[in-house]
Amino acid sequence: MSTSYGDSAIDAVLFDLDDVLVPFHTSYAWQWAWRPQGPLLGVRRVRSAVRRSLKLWDRRRWAGVTGRLPATDLAALREHLAATLFEIAGHPLPAEETEAVVRRMLRPMGDVERYPDVLPALERLKRLDVRVGVATPLALESARWLVHRVGLPESIVIATGDAPGPAVPDRAAFVTAAERLGAPRTRTAFVGDLFWSDVRAAHRAGLAALLLDRHDAWPRVLSGRMSTLESLEATLAAGPAPAAEPPDEAE
Repeated sequence: MSTSYGDSAIDAVLFDLDDVLVPFHTSYAWQWAWRPQGPLLGVRRVRSAVRRSLKLWDRRRWAGVTGRLPATDLAALREHLAATLFEIAGHPLPAEETEAVVRRMLRPMGDVERYPDVLPALERLKRLDVRVGVATPLALESARWLVHRVGLPESIVIATGDAPGPAVPDRAAFVTAAERLGAPRTRTAFVGDLFWSDVRAAHRAGLAALLLDRHDAWPRVLSGRMSTLESLEATLAAGPAPAAEPPDEAE
């Protein structure tokens, strides 16, 4: 059995991990990683800083996909997290403190938040015999740690940033991940939270692509966009892939 994507069928769904299946760039996570003993960070300030940082990260990853810049790697990911911390703090921090915060973000020891729509969505896909996997630029250790902390099976992590060969959002990485799920890429969907380097990159690789926009960061994307996994099947069935952002976000 499968689920539908427009007039086609989907046999497998690949998910991005952070901010899709596992809350990652949250006020709570940054509070714990940087100032677990206080003072409290302003929620609105953190959200604004994270949104700015993620837009820049999305464009940087997309530049790697299109060849305008080298592909991003784990070092680039750590730089992105350090840049986000700078945005949140509003001033540079000592290198040792920054490194410690980044390390705690990638392997949180405090409570990990959960999205209430994740387990029900995965259960629905399981009942439809739709295969599920995670393709993430995070390192395998971080990815397994995060899924374990929120009660998901570590076995769903099938593509990570430290595996041999290209990592997502590289075209070959999407194709390889689909093959590991035993599904043609044309019958595999990818769900990500960044427009260019998740959704457009997956679409460029031949996968169906959906945007999970939990925080209304991409309001001008009119199709293939959802705010919760509760509407996963309906958004898939509606098809097609998300339309491009307006010219100010042009490729």
